[in-house]
Amino acid sequence: MDLYTSIWLLPAAGGVARRLTDDLQDATRPSFSPDSRTLVCQSYRDGNYHLWLLDLDGNNLRQLTTGRYDHREPRFSPDGTRIAYSSDEGGGYRIWVLDLRTGQRTQLTNAASDDAEPFWSPDGNRLVCLVDGAALDVVELYGARHRVVDPVADTVLFGPTFAPDGQTLSYTRMRGPVTEVVVGGKAVTSGEDVFGFPVNWLGAETILYTADGRLRRRSLGSGQATEIPFEASVDYRRRLDREPARDLFGTGEHQVRGIAGPVLSPDGRQVAFRALNALWLLPIGGRPRRIVADGFFNSDPDWSPDGTALVYASDRSGTAALWRFDVASGESTRLTDLPNGQLTPRWSPDGGRIAYQDSDGATWVLDLASGQSRKVLPALYQPGRPTWSPDGRTLALAAVKPFSRRFREGTSQILTVGLDSGTVAYQEPMPFRSLATRGDDGPVWSPDGRFLAFVVESMLWLAPVDATGRITGAPRQLTDEVTDAPSWRGDSRRLLYLSNGRLRQVTVDGDRAGDVEVPLRWTRTRPRGRLVLRAGALWDGRGAELRREVDIVVEGDRIRTVEERRDRAGEEVLDASGLTVLPGLIDAHVHWHLRGRQWGERQGRLWLAYGVTTTRSPGDPAYQMLETREALESGAKLGPRYLATGEAIDGGRVYYNFMRPTNSEQQLSLELRRAFELQYDLIKTYVRLPVALQQKAVDAAHRRGVPLSSHYLYPAVHLGMDGMEHYGATNRLGYSHTVSRVGNAYQDVVGLFANSGMSITPTLFRSAVLYGEDRSLVTDPRTSALFPDWEYQRLLHKADDAAKPGPANDALRVGLAANVTMMLRIHRAGGLVIAGTDSPLDDVAISLHQNLRALVRHGFTPVEALTVATRNPARWLGLGDHLGTVEPGRLADLVAVEGNPLADIRAAAAVRLVLAGGSPHTVDELVAPFASGVKDARPVTTVGAPHPSAEVGPYWWHGEPEWAVHVCG
Repeated sequence: MDLYTSIWLLPAAGGVARRLTDDLQDATRPSFSPDSRTLVCQSYRDGNYHLWLLDLDGNNLRQLTTGRYDHREPRFSPDGTRIAYSSDEGGGYRIWVLDLRTGQRTQLTNAASDDAEPFWSPDGNRLVCLVDGAALDVVELYGARHRVVDPVADTVLFGPTFAPDGQTLSYTRMRGPVTEVVVGGKAVTSGEDVFGFPVNWLGAETILYTADGRLRRRSLGSGQATEIPFEASVDYRRRLDREPARDLFGTGEHQVRGIAGPVLSPDGRQVAFRALNALWLLPIGGRPRRIVADGFFNSDPDWSPDGTALVYASDRSGTAALWRFDVASGESTRLTDLPNGQLTPRWSPDGGRIAYQDSDGATWVLDLASGQSRKVLPALYQPGRPTWSPDGRTLALAAVKPFSRRFREGTSQILTVGLDSGTVAYQEPMPFRSLATRGDDGPVWSPDGRFLAFVVESMLWLAPVDATGRITGAPRQLTDEVTDAPSWRGDSRRLLYLSNGRLRQVTVDGDRAGDVEVPLRWTRTRPRGRLVLRAGALWDGRGAELRREVDIVVEGDRIRTVEERRDRAGEEVLDASGLTVLPGLIDAHVHWHLRGRQWGERQGRLWLAYGVTTTRSPGDPAYQMLETREALESGAKLGPRYLATGEAIDGGRVYYNFMRPTNSEQQLSLELRRAFELQYDLIKTYVRLPVALQQKAVDAAHRRGVPLSSHYLYPAVHLGMDGMEHYGATNRLGYSHTVSRVGNAYQDVVGLFANSGMSITPTLFRSAVLYGEDRSLVTDPRTSALFPDWEYQRLLHKADDAAKPGPANDALRVGLAANVTMMLRIHRAGGLVIAGTDSPLDDVAISLHQNLRALVRHGFTPVEALTVATRNPARWLGLGDHLGTVEPGRLADLVAVEGNPLADIRAAAAVRLVLAGGSPHTVDELVAPFASGVKDARPVTTVGAPHPSAEVGPYWWHGEPEWAVHVCG
């Protein structure tokens, strides 16, 4: 069997399992040879799945397949001479057969579907395989195939097999929340959490399968099931509490490192960039000048060809739009007024058009003369910023090209589109290599049209191209240091780039052309003075009951004392005497910049409006992250505290635009160097990084005092990882070893989390099903005002879908209960559960409250749920002495809500006032800039009945949800 990504051997009657492979082998899906002397398995040892043989003593390991494609799910033929398997070689998953005598590999299927999990007929002449996870086909060795099980709505299939008679088929079926073994078209199990793998036939009437975390034999004649008991032991490292990886409280000056989207002017004399929540112009050799700084999200500047103007995106009008900045006059003019947001603009070489993308990832071209936009590429998943050919007839950009539809992985390639012909073409920058990211790493076209510049494996390369962007020769490496964000000088002789927060230049010959000094510094700001927050009740983050009528004395950003209420004549008192105060909430899994340009200034305000005063990101574009972190800490931007990492370190395949595909130990060193020099608060390794590199990342990061997190429990807990994200999300296997398909976890998982102290972040996406019963968070004025229009429409559709009956929502409810049960068992066994949501993949701010409500519904007490969102994540962040409780000396992160959240967890969302680091904000103030789409709306501060002529509209009126005021003029 495979357990903890290792192969184990167990006596058929049960007993103590013996481990045959180690962590580094990362082996799964074993199959016995017919003579029972050998095993074949799939192994991820070198960063791709390949087939390996081993003897039953665990020795004589030998590799059967190699290369950059994945080879999975091997099965010995009945005569032992061949192995059938699935592979994505050649585009999509197909069934292949390896002849062990000759080494010859033969592709057996070539349909448009993804074929997987082959299983031999007893005579060795046929195979049954899974088709797109929904149907079964039988394939003859000479090539004919026919459908034997058709797709059924809301049904997923796994693990087809032939019975010993060569005619009867079995498979595992999942319909809604029900998983069952099907034999001959009939379910033979009931009420079991059947795991999604092939059964083993022990005879004509007996099957061996896995369910409820157990190995079971079942007699098909009597229907009786017998458990096969076993024991298996693995090692783990105990997680250590750590101090923060950087100084979070010092007030000294810091050099600005968060330089986002730098672009060199055509004459090479100036650089435009975003930093400290503003756009800047830097004369090379001079001092930077802030040019756009209005508190909104102004980003991604690009120069006009003549250098007299910049185009940029801004949400100052309520929705991201394109604006033109005139360098001479300093005036900005709006260029677009379209739905769905306009982002990442690039000016055409002739100055007459601007290419941009919308919030769905579609690419458009704006004609400046007519004001009309034309869509030139459909919506893509997180594409890169476009770049123009010199003749203006072609656009090139970074786009992910999947290896298959079966798994969410591919390579980030160069996509070109001919604007006249509509011709679209992908090309790899190098064989089996990705662009470093799809955000800041190209491609960018040289103004003379000779080259595309891009970053691969964190170094800058030039590739010669023709007029259509087709690469015509071998790329040439230009830098040997960490490189990001290249941009060209107008004469095509020099490029500007970022290296670990410093601007540098290089010539096309590879000669260093000098650093570009950025004399720009920031200082962490803190409020001054003293105020008293008068609370009607207080939950201090520790007790099981509320404390009544207290005054919380705040000096600067810290709580000085917590006292009984008394007369405060002459002191500044914030009156929350009708409210309950609790510690600021912490969302420990967000991605500020997954859709940061689309959300813009709204995002930070929305978190604060729902009481979230600290966020932790396990993955964001490095320089967007750093710019936001510096802007927040310097006081230039409004939002919660932000501890974060840059791009997650992944293996050779990626999906998101903020992943760093990593293929070697040398490259891993570059990625870690960026992380350490930019002072990441944590490091995230994603799902395709091999175990050997994972171990090196853990050791290097821990030497620097930096914690790490990933998507895995084992072997991560043995390597010393500090946390696991999600209960069982994206995984290179395609399924989780932590939870079953339904969402259940068993004793081994609970025990490892509880004993190791390794954290788990729930990200309860299934909690959205609760919208079907309670839409209050959806219709809340904070939500409708601060969600971008397209996001709010999506949310309304999600809530509508959650109210529909059917197996899909039944599965969500059952899965949600299972997920929460897992968290509750870990929490009560002493494990570290830290609340997180994966916003904005889930709904920004309100998903945290949906998570809390789900926890309480399925067994957590309100105090336990709130602890998961306050004290626990503070401890993981190394801030247990600063955040998560209301005590003297703690940071003044405080939330005042209506009601008693210890009696009704829904009250935790009824935020009326929030203090973030001692700075108070009302909900009115936070919502005002986006209320009714009016830029300069002012908060209503008078409590009373609305004027008879007041027009009712979407504006929060001093915490009274029954009323709304529309502010005009």
